[in-house]
Amino acid sequence: MTPDRAFAGFLQAHPEYRETSHVDALRAAEYGRLDASGQTYLDYTGGSLYAASQIHQHAELLAGQVFSNPHSANRTSAATTELVERTRRRVLEYFNAPPGEYVAIFTANATGALKHVGESYAFAPGGRLLLAADNHNSVNGIRELAAARGATFGYAPLTTPQLRLDLPALDALLAAADRTRPNLFAYPAQSNFSGVKHPLDLVERARARGWDVLLDAAAFVPSSRLDLAAVRPDFVSLSFYKMFGYPTGVGCLLVRTAALARLARPWFGGGTVRLSTVHGHAHVLAPGEAGFEDGTLNYLDIPAVETGLDHLEAIGVEAIGTRVRCLTAWLLEQLLALRHPGGRPMVRIYGPADTIGRGGTITLNLYDPEGHLLDYRRVEELASAQGISLRTGCFCNPGAAEWAEGIGDEEVRAALALGDGVTLGRFLDVLQRRGGKSIGAIRVSFGLASNFADAQRFVGFLEGFRGQTRLAIGGVTFDIDSCRVVRDGT
Repeated sequence: MTPDRAFAGFLQAHPEYRETSHVDALRAAEYGRLDASGQTYLDYTGGSLYAASQIHQHAELLAGQVFSNPHSANRTSAATTELVERTRRRVLEYFNAPPGEYVAIFTANATGALKHVGESYAFAPGGRLLLAADNHNSVNGIRELAAARGATFGYAPLTTPQLRLDLPALDALLAAADRTRPNLFAYPAQSNFSGVKHPLDLVERARARGWDVLLDAAAFVPSSRLDLAAVRPDFVSLSFYKMFGYPTGVGCLLVRTAALARLARPWFGGGTVRLSTVHGHAHVLAPGEAGFEDGTLNYLDIPAVETGLDHLEAIGVEAIGTRVRCLTAWLLEQLLALRHPGGRPMVRIYGPADTIGRGGTITLNLYDPEGHLLDYRRVEELASAQGISLRTGCFCNPGAAEWAEGIGDEEVRAALALGDGVTLGRFLDVLQRRGGKSIGAIRVSFGLASNFADAQRFVGFLEGFRGQTRLAIGGVTFDIDSCRVVRDGT
């Protein structure tokens, strides 16, 4: 089928895509480097792409004025403070935070935001931390801080094969809380593994049962609207580069003011105190968000956040969501239709096979004509050689990966027996020897500059595996060690 006929069929099946045609003009004007360099970018869950105008506007701002460390009252410092505070107000406005009900704390990234909650939350004996099995490792890590202070922690299970939260089981876990103790429930608005959108009404359901709620919104907000006037989590973590690509190194923790009063920082540092004294062995923490913004903020990049939010508003997050949903639906249909010459399916999809209650992240694995799992690392290598950027691994979400493959305690113990030498690649080898399972997969994701040609090119790439055996595609030349690529000979 020719590209034009394929696109015509796509539009017939998804006519609402036409309503997003302004994004095609935007892609040509703002993201022309993609097509000019022959790149197909399919890793928006890993990080969005910046528009050329974002960089130009920020460069003009920096080149035209003088800014300095905001911890002062001089003229350049005051100018910086005003820009930072204006951006803070813009962030709260973008998320429709009711006046006075939320504060915005700037952090280095979403992980930094989550660490704030973990370090400062009032975990204590008798209290609980409840985590979704589908959580990023930066959320999982909070369990160490909770356990160190005597709180218990547990996981809300997922259903298979949908990889949605098991709501009856979750309700039972929520009902078990001791309301006289601090209890924290943490879950993602959208899975960075399966693309599942977990219900936002869980926020109120949990709070009604005596829980504070931490909502990881990092994968959700790039193509969906989070309205804090309608959904009121106690804590929200996000990274701006996942929303609009630039700047990196700036994240945010949105906190309900009532919940902020319940946080107690375990230390103090520059910029976080009103007063500290050496002789008196005492300090007075700064009020509000200032007590959580450690050291000197990334004050030259924070103003670029306002530019990015304006850019996202100009496109329309609803239009982005529509576009992403249409492309996701088409790609899912194509993936399920891929067959080897003998009729065996080529692709296994993890999570929902339709767009009901899911975002634009699709995680999958490929199999050869004999049903053998193809090494996802080799697939990534071959995709990269063709100018296709996707992501592989477990995406810092081991729970969803383990649940998807039915990996239990026995397999995990076998991997941990490797000691300090264990890596994701070696864990994969263990699982392959013990039953052909995988701890990792291939992830593609759509975002604000995606178009039909991107999805079509990926399908064409996968068609190249039709009839190819595991031996024929060759071995991988790199390993993944602690989420970092390690190549042979380096």
